[in-house]
Amino acid sequence: MYDMDLRKTVDKISRSKAKKVLLQLPDGLKPKAQEIQKFLEKRTDAQILIWAGSAFGSCDLPLEAKNIGVDMIVHFGHTKWRF
Repeated sequence: MYDMDLRKTVDKISRSKAKKVLLQLPDGLKPKAQEIQKFLEKRTDAQILIWAGSAFGSCDLPLEAKNIGVDMIVHFGHTKWRF
């Protein structure tokens, strides 16, 4: 079972006023991508896009995201990061 604090994610998206957010998930969470997308879109003013490419850790950020004009990348992984 994954422990994802989606309410904290909603707060960060809202505080940053992000309008286009890219959601990057490891393979084990990809089946939940649309559920997470709907949860976040319902609670923010952001359009949530799902990254279907690889997600091998925090060093595997999708550089192509800059080409589609995202304001924020939300990356879920296996290890907790503090920022």
